[in-house]
Amino acid sequence: MSVLEDIFIKIMGSKIFKNRDLLKPDYIPEKLPHREREIIKLGSLLAPALKGDRPNNVFIYGLTGTGKTAVTKYVAKKLEESAKKFNAKVKFSYVNCRQNDTPYRVLVELCESIGVKVPFTGIPTAEVWRRFIKGLEVLSAQMIVILDELDCLVKKHGDDILYRLTRANENLRESQISLIGITNDLRLNDFLDPRIKSSLGEVEMVFPPYNAVQLEDILLERAKKAFYKEALDEGVISLCSALAAREHGDARKALDLLRVAGELAEQEGAEKVTLNHVWRARDELEKDKVSEIVRTMPLHGKLILLSILKLKKRREKLPTSGKIYSTYKSLCYALDIAPLTSRRISDIINELDMLGLITARIVNRGRYGRTKVVKLNVQHKFLEDIVAEEPRLKEVLRKR
Repeated sequence: MSVLEDIFIKIMGSKIFKNRDLLKPDYIPEKLPHREREIIKLGSLLAPALKGDRPNNVFIYGLTGTGKTAVTKYVAKKLEESAKKFNAKVKFSYVNCRQNDTPYRVLVELCESIGVKVPFTGIPTAEVWRRFIKGLEVLSAQMIVILDELDCLVKKHGDDILYRLTRANENLRESQISLIGITNDLRLNDFLDPRIKSSLGEVEMVFPPYNAVQLEDILLERAKKAFYKEALDEGVISLCSALAAREHGDARKALDLLRVAGELAEQEGAEKVTLNHVWRARDELEKDKVSEIVRTMPLHGKLILLSILKLKKRREKLPTSGKIYSTYKSLCYALDIAPLTSRRISDIINELDMLGLITARIVNRGRYGRTKVVKLNVQHKFLEDIVAEEPRLKEVLRKR
């Protein structure tokens, strides 16, 4: 208990954070540096709703951390404020499709946003849809539905919900629906029915990545209110910006780096956040990123990683794709599951390479042909601990 009291006293006496919530990704600031052009364009597209006209559907593309969600929520907030002034009936509904990744859950969120209560499970999707349309007619408003991380929904369950929403206006008299789709996947169009492409993508917006200078401006703006004066050492914000600029200009990564660096400084009772805290924060975030990727990976992906681990334990310097497949099959038989084809496993190895968990390269072995050799880019013990969280894999991991 005395140790805990020391921790609590240290945090209470810290002069690092004034308000750490301002560095979290769900905070929408009053100023969004270097996104003025996108704000004006989206605001212009949605403005007709104030006069009772249906805005065009909008499809927003961009890599993670390029401000897509922040800009959309910012414009939605400002438009709602204006709607109250002009006594216009405008209603926004924001749904994160990563958290609500089934058509049923999306519809439940839409229903709740207009005051229609439906059970979280237990009734057909068609009935939830009927109640949503009925409730929307009673509301008599311009409804703007924001579907964030839309790719998570479409890739798992298809585009049926999009078809319903883009065709809903044919059956509505008192209300109208407009859609804003937000995605990190620039190839999402390939997964959509041509009929949906034409109606959903009436207007497309692409958010470019931030550069290091722009990221520095964003961090400086947040840091003014998030940290106490003199809490940041010289160069801290520049380093966070430079590191995040390498990751495709990810503002979320820059904010996370600055926040975690501050937390590390606070935990050790430091007076300032230093460059060393930023480097340590980067290592912490990398571990978290790898953990999330591996934990959410399908079983066969985990078995491939486990196969590479087992080969490394046997002192294989650079395991080949052939040996990995052979080890993978033996693991499948031990777990009593059917192995995938060698071609599919080759695809999974390529996917793991793209994720950065491994490095796979093709080498020419003369008359023995070409083969792929694999290097593991994750600390073995760290990877073992994550894989071992799944009970049946933990048992296999123990066996040589």
